[in-house]
Amino acid sequence: MENRTNTTLYWTLLTYKEWSFYIAASEKGLSYVGSQQKPFDEMSEWVTRRFPGSELVQDEEKMEPYAKELIEYLQGNRQTFSFPFDYRGTPFQLAVWKALCEIPYGQTWSYSDIATHIQKPAAVRAVGTAIGANPILITVPCHRVIGKNGTLTGYRGGLEMKTNLLNLEKGGSVREL
Repeated sequence: MENRTNTTLYWTLLTYKEWSFYIAASEKGLSYVGSQQKPFDEMSEWVTRRFPGSELVQDEEKMEPYAKELIEYLQGNRQTFSFPFDYRGTPFQLAVWKALCEIPYGQTWSYSDIATHIQKPAAVRAVGTAIGANPILITVPCHRVIGKNGTLTGYRGGLEMKTNLLNLEKGGSVREL
């Protein structure tokens, strides 16, 4: 894992209708999408762990391209994202996060589907742990992962946010958060 300390991370609070969450990016790409209605501390603590020694700088202009595409997604007008990512993880986590990006919009896979997809069929629990560490909600679509029996499972943003994202992708309405 590359050690990039003293990186500047730019951030903004994205708000659109009932949605409100923090996003952050480095010069290389989107690094963080926070949980719905969570405080700044959620992002700040994550930056301290994943980008030690980095500076958080509020910059609406630098974050505008990311916010624009996320809002288009929340409006139901975007299914994929064109911007680059800059996240840190183990090789296993990166493989899982890449697999998440391969789940088609509006569809769901199970944890075992992901494990099989990355050719580690016995690593279902480890897949769950890697998904839980996903720093970029929505854009790395861990909300599209459900239990093998079809039930909704844990989500860093909360099950209500997960339900709303899945409903949005199925063309349904979003409940007020």
